[in-house]
Amino acid sequence: MPRQLTLDLRTPPAMGRGDFLPAPANAAALAALDQPAQWPQGRLILCGPEGSGKSHIAAFWAAENGARRVAARSLSPEVADALVPQGGALVIEDAHRIGGAAGAELALFHLWNLGAARDGLLLFTARVPPRDWGLTLPDLRSRMEGTALVQLGAPDEGLLAAVLVKLFADRQLHPALGVIEALVRRMDRDLGQARRLVAAIDAAALSENRAVTRPLALATLDAIDDPQRPAG
Repeated sequence: MPRQLTLDLRTPPAMGRGDFLPAPANAAALAALDQPAQWPQGRLILCGPEGSGKSHIAAFWAAENGARRVAARSLSPEVADALVPQGGALVIEDAHRIGGAAGAELALFHLWNLGAARDGLLLFTARVPPRDWGLTLPDLRSRMEGTALVQLGAPDEGLLAAVLVKLFADRQLHPALGVIEALVRRMDRDLGQARRLVAAIDAAALSENRAVTRPLALATLDAIDDPQRPAG
């Protein structure tokens, strides 16, 4: 069957608290996020691998706390002062990407000091702990390595299945009976892979005008595991 040109008319993924899937893997993180008064010096690092839910948590926490969200690599000393109002909150995302970016590191150091001076809250998201960020500014490195950190754990089968259901729903896809169960049995416990897999299944179904069936889903999973093997 020839591939068809398709239009992507999906709506953005739902990112509210009610759309987040609580599970043992993220229970400690959610508990910590809901008690900012207990964050040492008003700072917390939310750490977890790709697709573990950091951005989703950051999104609803920011909405609930009136916080601005900025990418760590986009920081510059010139804008730091405007990012932390008195008693306000700021989310700095993908902080693990900041290492070696001199201007961004200096800006983050300024934000650290401003947060304390203005009684503000700073929430960082990162894939790895600060010791692995490659920070070159010694004062910033010592401060970040001393910051309280909460880790998002590996998903269990129940969470992985629920995430797959949500990812398909976000893309307005309706997988056939047994697709979710088959994928959970075969794939790694990796939420990042789940996101990439559903995107690939969506692309295959759209381009070939096919329903999301078990054979299509498993063939796409095999293609992701072995890039030389085509899906479908």
